[in-house]
Amino acid sequence: MDKTTKLQILKELLQINSVNGNEVAVARYLQALFAQYGLTAKVDEFGNQRANLILEVGSGDRVLGVTGHMDTVAVGDEAAWHHPPFGATVIGDKVYARGAADMKSGLAAQAIALIELAQAGAFPGHVRFLATAGEEFGTPGANRLAAQGQATDLAALLVGEGTSGNVVYAHAGSINYRLTSQGKAAHSSTPERGINALAPLVSFFAKEQHLFDEAAVDPLLGPVKHSVTVIKGGEQVNSIPATAELLGNVRPTKAVPNQVVIERLQRLAAQLDAATPGISLELEVLHDFYPVASAPTGAFAQLALTAAKQAFAQLALTGRPVPTLETINGATDASVFAKVNPDLPVVVLGPDAWECSHQVNEWTTISSYLAVIEAYKTLITNFANA
Repeated sequence: MDKTTKLQILKELLQINSVNGNEVAVARYLQALFAQYGLTAKVDEFGNQRANLILEVGSGDRVLGVTGHMDTVAVGDEAAWHHPPFGATVIGDKVYARGAADMKSGLAAQAIALIELAQAGAFPGHVRFLATAGEEFGTPGANRLAAQGQATDLAALLVGEGTSGNVVYAHAGSINYRLTSQGKAAHSSTPERGINALAPLVSFFAKEQHLFDEAAVDPLLGPVKHSVTVIKGGEQVNSIPATAELLGNVRPTKAVPNQVVIERLQRLAAQLDAATPGISLELEVLHDFYPVASAPTGAFAQLALTAAKQAFAQLALTGRPVPTLETINGATDASVFAKVNPDLPVVVLGPDAWECSHQVNEWTTISSYLAVIEAYKTLITNFANA
């Protein structure tokens, strides 16, 4: 496949609006692309324009998972974009579009790598390509695949999120939670007749800032990251609010796993509930994604690093940094697959540029996109031969 064709595939994917959904259009595009080259992929639709795509290629007992998500985050303030968010505008080495970095460039690179390996002759090893729905919110696609058993037999997993060519061998989990407070309404002229539902949430916010001060520091991922991000309550200024809610996020690590985090949140909520007469507090865990950590010296991480360095060698001659091993606090679909396959070696490797993910004027570089295709081909081949 020539460079022009590879770039055209990326542009066509970027021109599909899959903001928080509509993955079925992306899945059908990929299915048709694979079919052009004799590969049969299955589109698994599950309503409301949502779908996963699954492709099995090659053979062998050791199954390498290759995964990427088909949805993107919202465009945001479209007026702030210098180029149409679904225009896939090429200027020099950059392609501008929503999803350029996160992560249709990685998704396209994965698809092309599999096609080129299949076209070259006997496919090296056994790969299961899993293109998912809804990674940006709730991971319904990855959860559906996990429930179907698609991750239980994987020997390793390659995630194609944008990493600027670096190899991420560990990332935090993510817990989103809601704390609902039920009090009693009253007129603000007689506040003593009501019970302000905001009061325990304000207390929770203050105490949450120190909730993990004594928690263990993970040797790979560092301290637990945590934030209260939303507090909502009240309808008008002269009424005591009867209901209110707080939303927060915590990034668990292997040293402070999900259940420990949840127990701390529940304990704090119970303490405030007991300390505030007339108030009812209820904690709800909305999303519960596990941390993922592979040894940086492990075989899979080292294979990925070797492949990345080799693929980016020419770009390094121009002054671009040589790929390195990294950790991040963001979560990926691997957090879901780790629930059913806890010892799964995982690496995240993708094109530019992780610092512009979720931003206006999101972009990737054509040079990194092409390099990552080669990195994927080398990693898949070397994993099969290891």
